[in-house]
Amino acid sequence: MALVRYSPFREMETLQRQMNRLFNDLVPSTEFNGEQFVHAPAVEISENEEAIHVKLEVPGMEAKDLDIQVTKEAVYVSGERRQENTTEDNGVKRTEFRYGKFQRVIPLATKIQNTDVKADYKDGILTLTLPKAEEEKNKIVKVNLG
Repeated sequence: MALVRYSPFREMETLQRQMNRLFNDLVPSTEFNGEQFVHAPAVEISENEEAIHVKLEVPGMEAKDLDIQVTKEAVYVSGERRQENTTEDNGVKRTEFRYGKFQRVIPLATKIQNTDVKADYKDGILTLTLPKAEEEKNKIVKVNLG
């Protein structure tokens, strides 16, 4: 069994990540970047022993319009939903659709193997499977007494 050096700042970093997640959940899903409002799509995250699974709601998009970048500690998803140019001669048009650029940065609690990420886009849902790094899989060690 390897010895791990105690680092008091590691606990502070964990607390900071948890606080960031808390505030990200409280902030509305639209931010102002100085020029325009930027929409952040809703996200759902689940985790098991082998991987982290991330789902994002990006309806009305094509896969080619999404930019996905994955580091060992975060996922960056951005894109732009363009408004269709239609002409209406009579009548009124009302829309509640969101058009324009969007982005979402998702910090990850555990490090992943970012070279083996799998992505799927179907019915407006982007699904990412992020396999955990080997050192993260082996964090929990069972100790036998006796």
